[in-house]
Amino acid sequence: MYAIVEIAGQQTKVESGKFIYANKLSGNEGDAVEFTNVLLTDDNGTVTLGAPFVSGVKVTGKILTPMVKGDKVIVFKKKRRKGYRKKNGHRQQFTKVLIESIG
Repeated sequence: MYAIVEIAGQQTKVESGKFIYANKLSGNEGDAVEFTNVLLTDDNGTVTLGAPFVSGVKVTGKILTPMVKGDKVIVFKKKRRKGYRKKNGHRQQFTKVLIESIG
């Protein structure tokens, strides 16, 4: 069984027993989190589509690591023949969440 869940404005496919990296969530290690914006569920071929959300279904999970840094993203801007060059970069912060149940 899997579900498509909206977490912090992004749609993520989740399965119970697996972990995901979501945009930084507030909470400490071991805290329970609950996602109620479920867009779609699939239970062995039975697809339930929400309009816009599926009613009565929520996804629960547990925070494993409160802050994980993603890969470095380099932003480089240049205008040719003008001598303008600017290099900037950042590392996005994520939260590692173990999905415990869908339902």
